[in-house]
Amino acid sequence: MSTILITGATSGLGRYVAFELVRSGHVVLAHGRDRNRTERLVAELRTEGEAEGFVADLARLAEVRELGARVAEARPDLDVLINNAGVGGGTPGSGRELSADGHELRLAVNYLAPVVLTRSLLPVLRSNAPARIVNVGSAGQEPLDFTDPELSRGYTGMAAYCRSKFALAAHTFTLAEELADSEVSVNVLHPATFMDTAMVRESGIAPWNSVADGAPGVLALATQDVGSGGYYDGTRRARAHEETYDPQVRKRLAAVTEQLLTV
Repeated sequence: MSTILITGATSGLGRYVAFELVRSGHVVLAHGRDRNRTERLVAELRTEGEAEGFVADLARLAEVRELGARVAEARPDLDVLINNAGVGGGTPGSGRELSADGHELRLAVNYLAPVVLTRSLLPVLRSNAPARIVNVGSAGQEPLDFTDPELSRGYTGMAAYCRSKFALAAHTFTLAEELADSEVSVNVLHPATFMDTAMVRESGIAPWNSVADGAPGVLALATQDVGSGGYYDGTRRARAHEETYDPQVRKRLAAVTEQLLTV
């Protein structure tokens, strides 16, 4: 059985997956932004198995780094990371939002935070190989404008969301190549379309699927050896946006990411 950290575990898909994992005998490390909600979740999970809570605001990159350090110290047996937490497109027509660090909010939470958290936990994951990283992405992907990666012009929440998920997919493929000899796999998936979550409802979209529909893909990638560097639509191997596979696009993304993380 694995020790699995899942971000954004207090609601929606993350909560559902956390219960499925703990019921299967895995140790679940449940991350949440709100301390009370996280503590309530962990109390519920502990009626089913072993669980521990970790609180951090992923819109603050210093807290993301601290989260990684706390998890690595508390659970040196960690062997699976599920980057699930995310911010959706927001209320239609709402304005551009910034993170605590001044980054465009969706890029910060959906992309920069998983990059930072993964980096901070890679030493632990490597030491517990074979290990797995699962990035919860989306079929909604739109290439970044590298001259304006934080979408300061022509902003819409949905465009920001789709660009952050494009970046996450492209980063996944780059990281998979970097980890090719390490027995640490990394994959990205679109769990299901318009699941019944607060994120989807806030966007004004009538849900098409339940979170239960989105869980099998996440669970498969977290618990099964399926290789590395893949994009999945649910449990089915699929193709991400074609530009996510372009070496030049990925190289530019890596350079922009370093710039954003050093500001």
